Formats: sequence, C-alpha cells, structure tokens
Amino acid sequence: MYDYHVHSRFSGDCRYSMEDMVKGALEKNIKTLCFTDHIDYDYGDDKIDFIFDEYDYFSKLNKAKFNYRDQIEILSGIELGMQPHLVDSIQNKINLDNFDFIILSIHTVMGKEIHEGELFTNRNLIDAYLLYYSEMYKVLDNFSDFDVVGHINLIDRYVKYMDNKTIKLEEYKDHIEKVLKKIIDKDKGIEINTSGIRYGINSYLPTAEILKLYKKLGGETITIGSDAHTPEHIGFDYQEAVKLLRELNFKYLAIYKNRKKQFIKIE
Repeated sequence: MYDYHVHSRFSGDCRYSMEDMVKGALEKNIKTLCFTDHIDYDYGDDKIDFIFDEYDYFSKLNKAKFNYRDQIEILSGIELGMQPHLVDSIQNKINLDNFDFIILSIHTVMGKEIHEGELFTNRNLIDAYLLYYSEMYKVLDNFSDFDVVGHINLIDRYVKYMDNKTIKLEEYKDHIEKVLKKIIDKDKGIEINTSGIRYGINSYLPTAEILKLYKKLGGETITIGSDAHTPEHIGFDYQEAVKLLRELNFKYLAIYKNRKKQFIKIE
C-alpha cells in the first residue's frame, strides 16, 4: 500500500506529529508514506501564509526515516496550493526539488477560499465551477514544477454552501477536459484522493466519471492518497480505490521518489 497524500503537524490543519502518523501507517501495513504538508501562500482574503519551516520539516522527517528505516519507506512532499499570480514567484519562495513529490492543488480562487464557501458568494453554481476550472487551467498553462494535481474536483465537496446543489459534468465538461488535456500534455498526473468518501460526497476525488474521461483522453498517471490528517485515516479505502482503477481498465499506479516517476502494475 502506498499513501502519497498525508499531513502532519507541519500543516496548519493537522495536530499530529510525523511520528504519530508513521505509527498509524505501520498499523495499516503501509509500504510507502509520503508527507505532503501544506504550502499555501496568500491563502484567502486575510492573506494567511499556510506554510512550514523547511529546516524543521526535514529534521523531523529524517529522524522518522532513520527510526523506522526497517519498517516503512518515508518520503518528503508538499501539497502546493497554487494561484495564477504566484506562478512567477513560487520558485523564489521554496526549492521544490528538495522534495520527493509535489501535489499541485487549488484551494483558493481569486482570493476566495473554497472550503469556507467564499467562492460561491454572489455567484450561481455553474459560474463558480467555470471559474474554478479556468483558474486551474491558468496555473497549469504557466507552471510545470509539480507531479500530480490533487483532488482535481475539490469544488464538489463545497456545493453544500449553495441552495442549488445539483450540477452535471456535462455543464462544465469542456473546462475540465481542457484541464485534463493540459495535465496529460505536460506528462503529469492526477491523484485518487479517497477523502471524498469520508466527507460524505459518496465518491472519490475525482469521481469515476472524471476518471473515465481522463482515461479516454489518454491519461495514465495516477497516485492514491488518503489526504489523512489523523493516523486512523492513513491508507483509507486504498484497496477499494485500486479496485476502481482496475474496473476502469487502468493498468498501473504511479509512485515517486526524488521527483522521478515509476509505474507499478495493478494486480
């Protein structure tokens, strides 16, 4: 089992240490655990910098790697929250090549936080969706220093803020298809983020429908991540996610180390 999306106390929304999370991973028989703690600059209207101290991060991570070296592979990573205006400056803020794996995520759209519902204020649902995927495309069109796009349809988790909570893929298919083609053209990938089930939307992020579209367009690169912020959620629904990939005729999982991609056959 490989979990390529896990947080620790270095993320502002997680209270567990790296060692706590590693112990949780061992209980789940995880083979490889990648810590992808948050880096989000200009996060929302209050411009909170959702970041961590890189020296402290690697100090704790290397200690865990040494202490558990015979039991589990521990990798370094970032969940990089990106916005179009950060593209030109991000390389001056952090050296992404210091890490094994980079997830690119969209958490903030035009200064509006998605998780608090600000994106939906004074907008109808379809306009919010089109804006979300348009901003994602702008980032992808101008930025390549990442490995996979995280929870590509994260916006689905937050339609709860709208009175009309129903939207069909066909209504924004052109936009997400454009995004998926850009990811494929850049030889990047997407993740299956299993947290959607935990958050009550009854599907992974992305949905099977989006995964089918990705496959149809030629996409092959996929990682699996639990987006765990607590030890008990590490490896969440991993086997079911593998089963879904197999049913959709995906042949391989992607794993990363030193920013290098490898494929392992789905058995």
